[in-house]
Amino acid sequence: MNTQHLKALDLADAGDWHGAHGIVQKLNDSTACWIHANLHREEGDIGNADYWYQQAGSPRPSTSTSAEREAIRKALA
Repeated sequence: MNTQHLKALDLADAGDWHGAHGIVQKLNDSTACWIHANLHREEGDIGNADYWYQQAGSPRPSTSTSAEREAIRKALA
């Protein structure tokens, strides 16, 4: 597990979108892409989010962004 993933999720939960985004932009793995997608979905940029979901190999969920971040945490555990 990459602690940077958890840090990005914590920042996103705290409302620091830019901080979380800065972290995932520097990472190059499917989990970072998933978090990146979540951030752009939260931002309302669905086209960009869908690009990152494709990179992550994951469909866009119908749950809230916060519920999705909880699912990402569980996947990391």
